[in-house]
Amino acid sequence: MSKIVDTTDSSIKKGPILFIMILGAFLATLNQTVMSVATPELMVDFNISATTAQWLTTGYMLVNGILIPITAYFMQRFTTRQLFQASMVIFLVGTIVSAVATNFPVLLTGRMIQAAGAGIIMPLLTNVILTLFPPNKRGGAMGMVGFAIIFAPAIGPTMAGYILENFKWEVMFYGMIPFTLIVIVCGFIYLKNVSEQIATKLDFLSVTLSTLAFGFLLYGFSRAGSEGWSSSEVLVSIAVGIVSLGLFTWRQLSSSNPLLDLRVFKYNMFSLTTIINIAVTMVMYADMMLLPLYLQSARGYTALESGLLLLPGALVMGFLMPVTGKLFDRYGAKWLSIIGLIITIATTVGFIDLTDSTSYTYLVLMSTGRRIGMALMLMPIQTAGLNQLPSKLNAHGTAISNTIRQVAGAVGTSLLVTVMTNRTETHVKEMMASGANTGSQEHMIVEATIQGINDAYVVILGIGLIGLILSFFIKHVKQGSEENTNTKIKKVIIKEV
Repeated sequence: MSKIVDTTDSSIKKGPILFIMILGAFLATLNQTVMSVATPELMVDFNISATTAQWLTTGYMLVNGILIPITAYFMQRFTTRQLFQASMVIFLVGTIVSAVATNFPVLLTGRMIQAAGAGIIMPLLTNVILTLFPPNKRGGAMGMVGFAIIFAPAIGPTMAGYILENFKWEVMFYGMIPFTLIVIVCGFIYLKNVSEQIATKLDFLSVTLSTLAFGFLLYGFSRAGSEGWSSSEVLVSIAVGIVSLGLFTWRQLSSSNPLLDLRVFKYNMFSLTTIINIAVTMVMYADMMLLPLYLQSARGYTALESGLLLLPGALVMGFLMPVTGKLFDRYGAKWLSIIGLIITIATTVGFIDLTDSTSYTYLVLMSTGRRIGMALMLMPIQTAGLNQLPSKLNAHGTAISNTIRQVAGAVGTSLLVTVMTNRTETHVKEMMASGANTGSQEHMIVEATIQGINDAYVVILGIGLIGLILSFFIKHVKQGSEENTNTKIKKVIIKEV
């Protein structure tokens, strides 16, 4: 039985809904961050190469990237409760399969099942916030989401490092099972349906083209970092992805019921913030990929020490997110984004001259500074764009935003690895040609690697400057005109199950 409920008053309890969904998103995000630290142990246990082990991360990313575009259809076709509970059950199944895995194929299968569940959660959570809160109050809610999503990767590497030093890797998965069960049980008790179901048919051609486009693009860019841009595998994958993306775009523009409604790009602030988000995502990946590489490969720090170095900045970032949300509701996104990017760029400058003796304390301070800058800009940039969309495009906007961030992350990672690798090779040749007395060949390679990482940070600096320039064009705009403006109270259908 359906009833119309005013979402601006106390007719529904938003707190329990957000808490349950944020906890689910926290588990999904935490799961993404723990495996990279476990890679060396898994290589030994399963007798596999680093390239094979990397599929635990690459496969997870591919399933996420393929599934996220389809979430717009899921969010229209199914109720919030059905979709969230289904995603958590899928995630639980994947976690159990991973925990009991006795060989690599079974573990990889479990990870990909986990990814299928996790890929639904974040777009769904964002869409629920857009449904429950008016534009002038979304910042605070998005800030709380940001706290959970940032806190997970903050503790993930450190927690994984501790577990691996004291227990077997399976404990990481067994530990998630009871928390996932708690979320599922609480969901059945407290989660309300905050959605309006639309009886729409699934366009299988669009799903096929979407799968080919984003699957091949993500695979190609992720392989470019290790295989190089001249690899036929990389070139063919990216070419198939681009052709499929072109056909997918044509299909969406010509369809009366598109899988992803590209009309969201008619809204100028959504388009602008999407471009800025691409730059910001690439900037964010600098710390996530380059700094651990520098610490562990060039400086000899352990995975636990590397995780501990990133922990203070990630914690500060997490705690700042709710504050940033409140500031966004009051002042808007423009100056928060500008100030955040200036801080991020200024602290990134501190990473373009790393040496083999750069102090641990200095790295902690610079990394923490970068995270403070990112805390000020990440949520405001995304929310400012989504706020312009009329409510009927919310599901499509969140799916497109999350898909683009996935692709930007893959492109950013491969770009940084390529720059670092190529520049490291160049620096080795220059050292050998100059006949400089750099000690042993091993020491020379370490020095060249550090210089290659410095060069990659320079590229990050340039990308950050592009984002900063574009941030000056952010404006406060009203919600899209397709929204029903005859009433000031936004109403949604709440179905009690």
